[in-house]
Parts: sequence; C-alpha cells; structure tokens
Amino acid sequence: MIGQPQALGLAYSSAARTELAKLGSLSTTELTLNNWMDYPEITRQADLILSTWGMPQMDEKFLAAFPKLKANFYAAGTVKGFVTDASYARPVVVSSAATANAIPVAEYTISTVLMSLKRFWSMARDVRQTKTWKRMEEGVPGTYHSTVGIVSLGAVGRSVAQMLSRFELNLIAYDPFAPKDMAEELGVELVSLEELFRRSDVVTLHSPWIPETENLVNERLLRLMKPGATFINTSRGAIVNEPDLCRVLKERDDLTAILDVTYPEPPVEGSPLYQLENIILTPHIAGSMGSEVTRMGDWMIEEMRRYLNKAPLRYQITQAMLARMA
Repeated sequence: MIGQPQALGLAYSSAARTELAKLGSLSTTELTLNNWMDYPEITRQADLILSTWGMPQMDEKFLAAFPKLKANFYAAGTVKGFVTDASYARPVVVSSAATANAIPVAEYTISTVLMSLKRFWSMARDVRQTKTWKRMEEGVPGTYHSTVGIVSLGAVGRSVAQMLSRFELNLIAYDPFAPKDMAEELGVELVSLEELFRRSDVVTLHSPWIPETENLVNERLLRLMKPGATFINTSRGAIVNEPDLCRVLKERDDLTAILDVTYPEPPVEGSPLYQLENIILTPHIAGSMGSEVTRMGDWMIEEMRRYLNKAPLRYQITQAMLARMA
C-alpha cells in the first residue's frame, strides 16, 4: 500500500484490510512518496499496489525496485501524476477510482447549481450589506424551465446531467467528443460553447485540463453570460483565464463565480479572487472527503478482486485514454 498515510487510512479501513488479507499476502507496512525506496524487502516481492494520493511516479527507478509489479489500483482521481511510458511499456495495469470521485463532485455541483438558480449568493450578500430583508423577485431563474449549461460530458459532467434530470430544467452541453446518442440519452442538447454561455442561467465547467483547454473560458465567453448568471468551476483553475474572469466580474456585479479550484492553488496573496465579493472560493472540497474516500478504496478493492479472478476490469486507464482525460 502506497500513499499519504492519512489518505490510506481513509481509503482502506481496518475492515477492508481484513478482507484484503484474504485475497493475498498484504504488507502491513505503508509506503509513502518519500520512504518507498527504504523497504526493498517489500518492493521486491510486490505484485500489486493499492494506492491513493501520494503515489510516486512509476518511472524506471521505481519499476526497477518493483520487478514483479503487475497492477496498481489507485483510490483517487487522475493518474497522470504517476503513470509513465515506462509503466505502460512493462506493462503495469492501472485502474483509478476517478468515477467514484466524480460522485461527490457532481453532488457539490448540483447543490451549487440549485442555490445559484435561487440567486442565493447575491441575495445573501445583499442582506449582509444592506441589513434589509428583501427578495429579488425579478431576475431569479428558479428551477422551472431554467437553463443549465454543462461544459464537457466526462464522468462528472454526465453525473451532473443525470442528477439534474429529475428537475424541470433545460440542459445544454458543449463537448466536441460527445456522441449525439449519449447526449440524447442524458436529455442534453449539444450546442456551441458560445451558445452555451449566452443561453445558460448557470454554467458549470467539467473539462479536463489538457493543453487544448487551457484558458478555454475567457473574457469573450464570460461577457456573453445572461444578467444574473452564475459560473461554477470544479474542474481545474487553468482552464479559466482568471485575469479575464476578474475583469468581467469587477465590471458586472450581477454575475457570480463559484470557484472550488484556482490556478495556482491557493491564489497568490493579493489576488483579486480574494477581493471581489461576487466570487465565492472554496478550497478544492468538491472531490472525495471523509467517508467518500472510503468509497474510492472500496471500489479499488473490488477492482483488484476482479483482476485476481481474471474478470474484465471496470476502471482501467489505458495509455490511449490519457490524452482526453484530466
């Protein structure tokens, strides 16, 4: 087992470790990013790794220390920080709990979407500033027939669409790779990015951070937003041109941005992100926390069980998949 000690404790409970011991010889020594090379008696024998945040990069040095390694089951999200050409060349099978991690991100998103459709953020700000108890009767979308725009229909975007389908909303999405039949099944209308920003009462961003998506959300798009609209980012900060965002929100106090991610994290001291009252910051909490981390571990234990039983894996990440993933 390799990862940050606290994360390993959450991902793989004592009960889970009892079950793991039935599947094979489980090392009771937890390895970390900084000490794995100090335990050659473990690394020489390990066939399988159960990991989470804090997984070392599987480069040539790492692979030489793990000569028997066949698979790594990662109880967290993106694997881009540790997989390498060398690990795929061996090959080491890699499975990720990114789909499990998408569940709390989607839950955070829909709760924020619903609050935004009530103009919660601006009204709470108004009560505090004016000390008056008034409702903005005009310009409040509500949930009935309002429009929510989803940027990218990956694991999180699809979950958001599925969860929002129980409400009487219009769902639109931008995703150049999404098949039309998948969008139809989700009840989502595919549109251009410009149309999405122009039509949406709430825009929620779920694109992967790849070179093609850096600064995807810029001043031109933000200026298209409807009066009183809300922008939500639970993806990655670098996908948004933050100077553009600050400039537009400074000029348009009718808009609100909910940012769970920034670039860098946290924002630098003195950043306008801290100062603009129509920007709400949360410290990257949308992903798995507490018992939600345990879910990721449980899914990876089940994935390892499937691997040992030679059953098809559900969450394997191939090298070809990486180009379009976060």
